Amino acid sequence: MNSDIVFGLEGAAWPALLLDAGCAILRSNSAALTLFGAPLKAENAPLANIWSQENPMPPQDFFSQWEKAPSATGILKFRAATGETQKFVAAICAFGKNGQKWFVLQLLPTGESIATTGATAQTAAADNVTSAPVADAGGVVLKQKLDCALQLARTISLDFNNALTSVLGHTSLLLSKAEAGHPWRMSLMEVEKSAARAAEIANELQMFSRQEKEVKRAPLGNLNAVVNRCVDFFKNTNGDKIAWNLQLETNLFAAHFDEAKVQQALTKILENAAEAVIAAGRGQVTVQTRNVELSEATQDRNVRLAAGVYDCVEISDTGIGIDAETLPRIFEPFFTTKGKSHRGLGLALVYGIITNHGGGVAISSQAGTGTSARVYLPAEKNLTRNGASSGEDLRGTETVLVVDDEAMLLTMAETILTEFGYKVLTANNGQKALTVLSRGEKVDLVVTDLVMPGMGGRELVERLRQLNPDAKILCTSGYVMPQDKQMNVPYLQKPFTALDLVARVRSTLANPASV
Repeated sequence: MNSDIVFGLEGAAWPALLLDAGCAILRSNSAALTLFGAPLKAENAPLANIWSQENPMPPQDFFSQWEKAPSATGILKFRAATGETQKFVAAICAFGKNGQKWFVLQLLPTGESIATTGATAQTAAADNVTSAPVADAGGVVLKQKLDCALQLARTISLDFNNALTSVLGHTSLLLSKAEAGHPWRMSLMEVEKSAARAAEIANELQMFSRQEKEVKRAPLGNLNAVVNRCVDFFKNTNGDKIAWNLQLETNLFAAHFDEAKVQQALTKILENAAEAVIAAGRGQVTVQTRNVELSEATQDRNVRLAAGVYDCVEISDTGIGIDAETLPRIFEPFFTTKGKSHRGLGLALVYGIITNHGGGVAISSQAGTGTSARVYLPAEKNLTRNGASSGEDLRGTETVLVVDDEAMLLTMAETILTEFGYKVLTANNGQKALTVLSRGEKVDLVVTDLVMPGMGGRELVERLRQLNPDAKILCTSGYVMPQDKQMNVPYLQKPFTALDLVARVRSTLANPASV
């Protein structure tokens, strides 16, 4: 097996070794080479070269015993290049393929050094690896494990979001061109629906891995536009069984909200409504938005609303309804009535998203007569106009420079923006973007990914503002937007649909200060 493929800890800050079944060192990371020096530089050097005699048994005997009673971590001692013996919390992982066996040995420092001549057999016995508590590491082990898990989750989430952005972008563009009766429309909607589900998982991974929580207030948005997009997603699904009735408040109040998250919440409620109607055979789903002004605190089912101004989205269906025993449990995590294949996080996630926005979700239902879900979001008395779902008002003729290190995303953005009338230039890193701009061609907007090798989006934004303080810039990323007041640029979270992209491009061109 190629150790270059197996060994993925080169960048770790702690020593890590890849061993074969005979305890020969196949690969060492930079931290290990720095600490142990020459004994690791020979090809297939034996682990005994750095193994301290203060350990309770030789390396091969130790790993043989470990396999009989594996322990995730324990204390081991090794000889450093300086000649001193150092104590480590050893994290061990075994794996095999085609009859071969390997061990990954990670050495997490405890901060203790032991003079080789002063150690005794009694001390060695007290530090037996199979019984030493992790607490000896003073919490270092737990933090490093969490850091590893968080970094892995962030990397997976980023790659996942890039792939989903391409899928959602192309699919939503095709859907916008396919007429209601097009034979491929249903299949395209299923692709988009599957990608949206995958995006939920990516968002959950991202929320888990996030080290800095969002403290920046979400921008003012038009909730009608989000409702339109959500309903369009379902409108032509099972058209013979569901009648859709959309009633949008013409002068809806503006609200502060994260579009991607609120869209995720509304999509989940609509999905439940559609499933309930289909289970009943046929019926209607009504989606209504309205302004709510409360002069005093008001109770709506389980939701206590303080006095103030709210946007309300009410989604009602004539489906099978929810029985009285089930209704109180619908927001419980992992509770589901849909069978073992479902995770039961749908309405719990809806509840979390809306309450994190300072709002609430009230649901009333009766078995056999349907269900009504009311989503309340705090609002301001700034009026917003209805968003057109046709996309005609999103067209433009400006020149847009798109910067991303993923070729598939450059292709996707160029395809979508060209379709909407824009002239598109592309670059796969910040330096090439500056080269394109140096040619003298007028660029009206730069759309840049934040995380790229070489010159990333943050540095590119700084350079662009040095060249032109009034440059219009839109940042995108699969990561959460960094809380950096100096950047102060509009932001589009990956993954996004075709309409999400052109809507954000259009709004940034019209108002570059709409962060």
